Amino acid sequence: MKRTLSALTLAMGLALAPAISQATTAADVQSFTLENGMKIMVLEDSSIPNANMYLFWKVGSRNEAPGITGISHFFEHMMFNGSKKFGPKMFDRTMEAAGGANNAYTTENLTVYTDWFPAAGLETIFDLEADRIANLDIDPKMVESERGVVTSERSTGLENSNIQVLMQQLKGIAFRAHPYSWSVIGHESDIAAWTQQDLVQYHKTYYAPNNAVVVIAGDVKLAEVKALANKYFAPIPAQAPPRDVKTVEPEQQGERRTFVHKPSASSPSVMMGYHVPATSHADYYALDLLAGILSAGNSSRLYQSMVDSELALEADTYLPMSFDPNLFYLYAVGAPGVAADKLEQALIAQTNRIAAEGVTEQELEKAKNIKLMNFYQSMETINGKADTIGTYELFFGSFDKLFNAPEAYNKVTVADIQRVAQTYLKRANRSVAVLSANEEMDK
Repeated sequence: MKRTLSALTLAMGLALAPAISQATTAADVQSFTLENGMKIMVLEDSSIPNANMYLFWKVGSRNEAPGITGISHFFEHMMFNGSKKFGPKMFDRTMEAAGGANNAYTTENLTVYTDWFPAAGLETIFDLEADRIANLDIDPKMVESERGVVTSERSTGLENSNIQVLMQQLKGIAFRAHPYSWSVIGHESDIAAWTQQDLVQYHKTYYAPNNAVVVIAGDVKLAEVKALANKYFAPIPAQAPPRDVKTVEPEQQGERRTFVHKPSASSPSVMMGYHVPATSHADYYALDLLAGILSAGNSSRLYQSMVDSELALEADTYLPMSFDPNLFYLYAVGAPGVAADKLEQALIAQTNRIAAEGVTEQELEKAKNIKLMNFYQSMETINGKADTIGTYELFFGSFDKLFNAPEAYNKVTVADIQRVAQTYLKRANRSVAVLSANEEMDK
């Protein structure tokens, strides 16, 4: 869940977005590892007098267990609520005084903190981050305050977002064993039950320097970053490595279904999830392009067959990056008067058609062009570069694989698209969640 962007953050983002940074090669990314295990990656780019620090913590909802679900997202809140040197609300105030801004988000796999600032403020950012890593104040009064905030966030999200409701229910039936079965925000009873010891131990384990990858990009020098890293980050002690996530979701052997009755829903919605491999798998690029063929743009399969025909108000796909096998999502919101079963049949018809007939070269080329355009746009700013470098380092095993991504997309053939559709988008591998105001749908 991303923190709300402040006006300063938005203004800074708009100011940085148009600035084209220097072209980047794998040789431009330099890295070193401190004795405590923290890996730091540096990209020197003096195209603008700014810099950033992206801290990728290898902790998300997949690292939780029943009883402490949602605790990863909770720390996204707590990390801004005071530490030894910088008390409550001082993190943001100190950063803003130095001309910087920040954000954070939690996923199933990671918690990421992003700092943007004038390059002259680099030491201030090191000081801020080191303090909350080493000396976070898990004050019981602040814990109760933020517990209430998270509980409210959870209930408000479920009340206002049909997508969140459906995804939570869908994950619950699609995963019988793996921790991807619960939402990032966690179960309400678990949020109420975290103990002080749970919180202290979780921060000690997962916010240890040996569980992080830090990417710094912009108008900085490697020698300066090394000196500051040794001054601020190196003294933080390593901890025992977190336990591995060993659970492997058993193969699904038949379609699973769930129904959500929501009286306030103005239109029915349908969400489907098909089990697919982890992002590091060779099929990722074909699956990503398949998602684009189905839903990217007004000429996509789902838009033409469902939105243009006034069957659906919207239709989309979602393929999350993940460390473990996850889901390929399809989602549609019905147009007025359209029943949920019509939406479901239309979604299945498109996936079955691709599995049976394949796609055209023209469709595949369009999907590749969109992916490559998005990829190159992400590498035009120092912020995009830092995010992409960290993402590839973690999900693909090495940052240098990002420089092979264009070739990997270009290698995908129409036969590959049909093969992954046949392999993964099949009935026995499908879970379906339906949301409707009509109680008759569950009979």
